[in-house]
Amino acid sequence: MEYQMIEAGKVKSRPAGKILVTGANGFVGGRLVRALFNKGIVARCLVRDTRKFKELLCNDVACTEPVEADLLRPETLDRVLDGVEIAYYLVHSMGGRTILENKKFEEQDRRAARNFVHAAEKAGVKRVIYLGGLGEMGDDLSKHLASRREVAQILGAGRVSPTILRAANILGAGGAPFEMLRHLVERLPVIITSRWINTRCQPIDINDVIAYLTGCIDQPQTAGGEFDIGGPEIITYRKMMQIYAEVRGLRRLILTTPFRTRNSFFSSLFISMMTPVPSGVVNPLVQGLKNEVICRDNRIHDLIPIALTPLDVSICNALFEVQGGPGKVLSRQACFLRSR
Repeated sequence: MEYQMIEAGKVKSRPAGKILVTGANGFVGGRLVRALFNKGIVARCLVRDTRKFKELLCNDVACTEPVEADLLRPETLDRVLDGVEIAYYLVHSMGGRTILENKKFEEQDRRAARNFVHAAEKAGVKRVIYLGGLGEMGDDLSKHLASRREVAQILGAGRVSPTILRAANILGAGGAPFEMLRHLVERLPVIITSRWINTRCQPIDINDVIAYLTGCIDQPQTAGGEFDIGGPEIITYRKMMQIYAEVRGLRRLILTTPFRTRNSFFSSLFISMMTPVPSGVVNPLVQGLKNEVICRDNRIHDLIPIALTPLDVSICNALFEVQGGPGKVLSRQACFLRSR
């Protein structure tokens, strides 16, 4: 069942049942919960411990309905899915704190997705909206991107109508891709990398990702579809570093070794030493740098038309949000002036 809502002179359909957000503690999930609240929707959030779920407050008013459950424990899922019409699936194991903890993440992602599909079908959930990853569909995907593709396939094989959004590198304060970029360029006057730095990517601002996620609710034609989402620029990782340096007014020399290393272990350890991102998270991201992550399908532009954020503006937005440490700028205006 849906009801009609008048917004800015337009009629939009909104779900009458509950909206569930899994992964609400995460980089994307927390922002999505706030965005939904700003649209008048108090989302139910699947969390393992409601006592630790205190940071998601909107103007001192609770903007969520936290319910304890665990996707790896199917017996806990009935209560959290009761009355849910649309569910956002934003869960990815990525890895542990260290590289040695990464061995089980694929199986955990697989089990969690299967448990969720079974419980969602049982509860009568109508739609699931999943944020996955871009990458070619061949067999040479990194384990991280391959796992995201497998989760999309599991969710798509169920009876609940899926909407799959496949995103490139998501840039925003606190997100692993941006924090790796920020700390490396800030701290290293000379950056030496292997050939992955020439891989093409299509980074997208976190606020644009949230706009697409929330837009799927208002656009019923996204149900049952799979869509690529990315920013307005297709660039290499080298160019991304150069743009960051230009925005910050930094001079950086980027050198490339003549070979493409197959072992990401030492690269991951080095990056984790230079950034606040733990090696267990860095490693799957580094492995994925060999894969191009660019949009091959732009149908989403017609269904959910938004003004995509340019990369330099995205970097400025993220830096403005940072409260301290490497990359802090004196003012947002100064950041924008440097980028022009």
